[in-house]
Amino acid sequence: MAVTRAGFFEAAQNTPDPQAVRALLAAQDPGGDRRAFAAVLAHGAFAAPGRIAEIYDAAAGGWTGTAVDGRPIMPDPDPPLPIPQALEGPFWDVVDDALAGRLDAAGITARTAALGGLLHPDYQARAAAAALCYPEVARAAAGPLPRRITLDKLARCPEGSLGQQFHQLIVTNAFDLEVLDRDSLGLSTLKPPLDWLNTRILQAHDLWHIIAGYRTTALHEIAISAFQMAQFGHPYSAQFLAVTAAIIAEAPPEGWSLVTDTVLGAWRHGRETASLVAIAWEDEWTDSTDVIRARHAITPYAAPWPPDIFEQMQAAAA
Repeated sequence: MAVTRAGFFEAAQNTPDPQAVRALLAAQDPGGDRRAFAAVLAHGAFAAPGRIAEIYDAAAGGWTGTAVDGRPIMPDPDPPLPIPQALEGPFWDVVDDALAGRLDAAGITARTAALGGLLHPDYQARAAAAALCYPEVARAAAGPLPRRITLDKLARCPEGSLGQQFHQLIVTNAFDLEVLDRDSLGLSTLKPPLDWLNTRILQAHDLWHIIAGYRTTALHEIAISAFQMAQFGHPYSAQFLAVTAAIIAEAPPEGWSLVTDTVLGAWRHGRETASLVAIAWEDEWTDSTDVIRARHAITPYAAPWPPDIFEQMQAAAA
């Protein structure tokens, strides 16, 4: 039976069977069950962060017919947390506003981040425990919070180096070096290792775009969310992708395969790539991207679709 909008969060509350997830995705285009897949992703995002890896590994394996070649991440055996009813209205408001064109990428990001404040009080502890199951997280997050990166230091890096390339990306696009202010977000108050991980990914998000081969386009922002979630179970990325899946489920069917192919391919890439959280990037600035990739066995993302396909579609429709 297809999942209705009214029954979406009831479906999302139920622990999905990995075999059923594989079978659902093996169809490549599950038709009326697109919303069912979005509910599966919502389960990991809002009720059971300790099952994100199990869910996405099963989905990626079903989609391609090939198992993900990553270190096993055992699912949390505890029952899922209740999804608060207070989440339902804001969740669908984000979906509907995005479909109606009332939200840009920044608006979707901010509204999705706000959903995290509506979750069960035990969610953060569950997410922290789940993150420690990912490769190298415990070792990387054992130290103090990452020091701030400065544009001055990056500007002094030699031509052709990662530091110079990172500096150029930030300056050319007028990006904030750490995306958002760590202090105003209160990241230091989060439960370890989420304090360290969220601080690091804010300052490394655009860096990972470079080193892992993701463009700064709409489609690749979706893709890199799956990549960084695969690297350390990033809770916000899981929530963003659950919202994205619900948007695509409610939209005309043409975009479903494109987005699902992108998300699950980037998830596989993240699971099959060495841990980027374990790399002390401050020691790598003066080397080139190619040298660093070879040193850490990092293969760039092989994009299955043109990175700027959404931008092309918008330009054609204008």
